[in-house]
Parts: sequence; structure tokens; C-alpha cells
Amino acid sequence: MKKKIFITGHSGMVGSNLLNYFKKKYECITVIKKNLDLRNEKKLTIFLKKNKPDIIIHAAANAGGIIKNKENKVDMFLDNIDIQSSLFKAAFKAKIKKIIFLGSSCIYPKASTIPIKEESILTGKLEETNEGYALAKISGVKLCQFYNEKYNTDYRALMPCNLYGPNDHFDKLKSHVIPALIKKFVDAKRKNQKIVYIWGSGKALREFLHVHDLVLCVEKLIKLKKNKFKELSNKNYIINIGSEQNISIKRLADMIKKIIKFKGKVVFDLSKPDGVYNKKLDCTKLKKIIKKINNIPLNIGIEKVIKEYERNLF
Repeated sequence: MKKKIFITGHSGMVGSNLLNYFKKKYECITVIKKNLDLRNEKKLTIFLKKNKPDIIIHAAANAGGIIKNKENKVDMFLDNIDIQSSLFKAAFKAKIKKIIFLGSSCIYPKASTIPIKEESILTGKLEETNEGYALAKISGVKLCQFYNEKYNTDYRALMPCNLYGPNDHFDKLKSHVIPALIKKFVDAKRKNQKIVYIWGSGKALREFLHVHDLVLCVEKLIKLKKNKFKELSNKNYIINIGSEQNISIKRLADMIKKIIKFKGKVVFDLSKPDGVYNKKLDCTKLKKIIKKINNIPLNIGIEKVIKEYERNLF
């Protein structure tokens, strides 16, 4: 009998890729916001008791790029807190013992030692531009810990690095680094513009993982027995998921520019923030069970995303 998995946020980039892969092997449960607001604990509890999923993969979030994070801290904090609070309480009432909580590397302090270990959580000050979102995600991680300690549940917190891939956002406010750069260069080429402006100095380093590689990691961690997962992770039940490859924003921009064949000039806007200089994750724990995490090379993955964006333009 197939396991039943409830995937929240199934229309987003991460959720849709999880659904496309997991539906071939598991019985997947989804629901659209119009039919069920995840912040409504009472209705969510009824939904979970009726559908009885074995596992919840929580991929729903109010998320975005640096602009949205910086300018909407109240909404980013409250929306995610409300969703997480409702989800954990409803899952517990429905006697669901297993949750995979997908977080973000932004939970770690701004001045963390590189590569960043899971134990770095709450050891320093957060990056100011995404503080609201980061604090909300930290609360989700701590809820995993608190429920596990008190009720012996199996709630696991996975912290991926910057993700990219199919069904990403190309909206100016919502987009992350890669789709934002792709949009700038493709649009500039189509409009015969001579300059592309990019936020910051270009010196900041980022770690990118194709969303399909994340999905494969999630599946392996779901299959890992509770005691084995506990041996890998710390008391907060966190495990980092990174590509183990850093690239500067300047090199990334040059790569995208070359693939798109944009002939103009790139100008870095030093009046805009870089964000955290380096967020490379320590994946020592993950690599004890997954030898190769980064299966899709960055340039190949980016080429596919560029083609997807260009198809949607016409």
C-alpha cells in the first residue's frame, strides 16, 4: 500500500517539483488555498483527519527575493508564523507523527563560520534584509524540536541553500537571484538595451541547488528511519542541504549573460545591499547517507530555466 503524503504549497516551485516526482511513487494529497487556508487550524484539522496522510511535507511559505523580504517584514513574519502554528497544531491533533519542514539557509546568523553547521542556529545576529522571514522559519525549526521532545513525534527540519529550477517566480518582487538575473538579461536582449543593472557589488557568494536534487534528498531523508535520522541530526532535528559549490554573483551574472548571448554591459549598483556575503552550508551530516547531492551542473540547470522563461514569453 502506497504511503499518503500531503504536500503543502504544491503550486510553488519546490512544492510542484515535489508533487511531480512523488506522485509516481506515493499517493499525494494537495489542496488549493481557495478551498483551504492553511492558517485556519480548525478546517485544516478536519482536512487532515479526513485524508489521514502518513507524512506532511511542508513547502508552503510566503517567500521572495531580497526586495520582498526587505520591504515586507511584517507580512513575511506573520504569514509564515500563522501557517506553521496552524499546521503543527492540526497535525498533532490529527495524530500525524511525521512532518518534513522545509526551511531556508537564511535562518543562520549573518556572521556564521563558513561552511555553516546546523548548530549555528541562534548563535548570532541575522541578516537585516530578511530578518522577518528568517525568524519565522527559525520558529518552525524550534517547533520541530519542541514537539519531538515532548510528544516523541518525528518532525524533521531540512535547510536547503538557494534553490532554482522549473516553475520558479520571475516576478520582480518575488524572484530569487537566478530567475531575477535571467529575466533582466533576456528582457534586455529582447528590448535591445545596452546595460543590465544588478544589485550590490557582485562579490557576494551564493550556493545554488537545482530543485530536483532537493527532491531526491527529501525522498532519501523520508525513507531514513527515525533513529538513524536522529543520529545524523542534532537536538533540533536540522539537516543542511547544499550543493557544496559557491559562486559569486558576478560570475553567476557572467554565466547567464554568456548563455543568453547578451552583448551589452553589466553595471553593479553599489547603493543596493549584497545581503549576507557567504552562506555556504556544511553538508557533512547529509553526505553520510547521500554521497552525491549536486547531480545537475549549474550551467545545465540554468540553460533549462532560461528556455522555460523564453517559452513563457511567447
